[in-house]
Formats: sequence, C-alpha cells, structure tokens
Amino acid sequence: MESNELIKKVRRIEIKTRRISNNIFAGEYHTAFKGRGMSFSEVREYQYGDEVRFIDWNVTARYRRPYIKVYEEERELTVMLLVDVSKSNLFGSGEQLKRDIINEIAATLAFSTIQNNDKVGVIFFSDKIEKFIPPQKGRKHVLYIIRELIDFKPASNSTDIEVVLKYLTNVIKKRCTAFVLSDFIAPNNYNDAAVIANRKHEIIRLRVYDQRDREIPDVGLIKLKDPETEKRMWVNTSSKKVRMLYKNHWDETSLVSQQIMIKAGIESVDIEVKQDYVKILLGLFRKKTTLK
Repeated sequence: MESNELIKKVRRIEIKTRRISNNIFAGEYHTAFKGRGMSFSEVREYQYGDEVRFIDWNVTARYRRPYIKVYEEERELTVMLLVDVSKSNLFGSGEQLKRDIINEIAATLAFSTIQNNDKVGVIFFSDKIEKFIPPQKGRKHVLYIIRELIDFKPASNSTDIEVVLKYLTNVIKKRCTAFVLSDFIAPNNYNDAAVIANRKHEIIRLRVYDQRDREIPDVGLIKLKDPETEKRMWVNTSSKKVRMLYKNHWDETSLVSQQIMIKAGIESVDIEVKQDYVKILLGLFRKKTTLK
C-alpha cells in the first residue's frame, strides 16, 4: 500500500475508534477489565472488624500488638489482541469486509486499553503465528498496531485457533485479558488449548461473521471459491437442499465451537458485519461488571 494512502487509512480508523473509546468505552472498560490481582501496600494496627487472616504475625510479635497487612488492587492490566489474518476474513457481502470490522474492534480495544494506562499487544495468526507485537503502553504504540492491522500481509491463507491459544499460553507469562478476533471458520481442534489458555489468562471470543457465511441466497448457478484453500466449485443455489446443507454446516460448526467455549469457561459474543459492534461490546462489558 502506498505510504500516503496508508497514513490516511490509519488516521481515519484512529479518529473513529478513538472517539468511540473516549466517549463510550473508557469507564465501561475500566470497570469490566481492571486488574484483578492484589499487591501488598503496607501494615497498620489491627482495627475492630479487620479480617484475622490478614494479620502480619511477624510485625505483631515485634510490637506485641496486632498489625494487619493492607493490600491494594493492581490496576495495571495487559490486554492481548489475537487477530485472525487468514484469507476467509477478506470477505464481505456488503460495504465492509470481516477484516475491516475486526480491525476497527481491535483498534477500539487498543485505545480503551491505553486510556486506562494498561499495556496492549497483538498476535497476528493464520494457521501459524504470523507476527507478535509485545505489549506496551502509549498512543504511538497503538498507531503502530493500527498500521499493522491495515497493511499486514500474512504468509498463510488458512486458520488454526489452537496454534494461537498455545502460543499465548507460552509467550505471555503474566495473566492477561486476551480477545480472540476471528470468524472462527477453522477446524474445531482447540478444545484442550482453550481450557489451558483460559486457566492462565482471561480469554474472550469475539466472532465476526458475514450473513453469507451463515446462509446462501437463491441466485441460481454460481461459482464459489474457498479463500483459504483457493478451491473453486459450481454451486446450484436454486436447490433448497443445497441451501439447507450450507446452513446446517454453519449451525453445526458454530455449535461445536460454542460448546468448546462453554467447557473452557470462555466469554463469547458473535458480531455480524452489519451489526453495531459498539452496542454488542458495551453489552459484554456491562455483563462482566454485573457478574463481578
């Protein structure tokens, strides 16, 4: 992509997603995803009503009166964006591709993260790890992420969710919140990887799909191409049986994927390309706040 065109695209997505983050997500994000760890702050004399389990017995013995340990919540959070860059996301039946929406959501989450002085990193994946951007703070870092979201060219066409979940588990040592942004048109082989990853981190599945992923319209005989395998075939969409088989395949694979998420305890939302993803994400944030 020409540098001037890339700069314009980066600026355009920055203006849109930073505005959403500033005006809508800042408070909701902080409440839903603030750090859950507790760090030692100080000791003070025991007061009526304090929990006995927090008594510091060494200090108590030294001063011969009870002292307790005071802890404070760790506010700093690390957010990882696991972004599917496989070719199936280069599809859209309307004005926007699935990848466009994935990029906007990723940028919005990135701005929300740095507004709360947290770190954000990215893992681009296909059926292998394409690129790892370590978590950092700051607007400059987010603008670099947006440039990569727009201009990144993957080496592989296919998708493997297991690969990225295993990589996250191995490469990020400290507990983080990880958003997996993908259409999840991939083998459902990541059951164990999902369970293990969500034990160590907090995983959130954001499936972005197009309505034509789910159902095919009656438009006669058409030639379809699988973007990941590049296999082409003629399909008679006028056949009710063909349309039903197409939809059944979507429903079945979606159900299996959802069952994997439920078993692993992973929060999951679906976002259709034409839907208002802001409303859906706000609903997710508020749900998490309610469940705390």
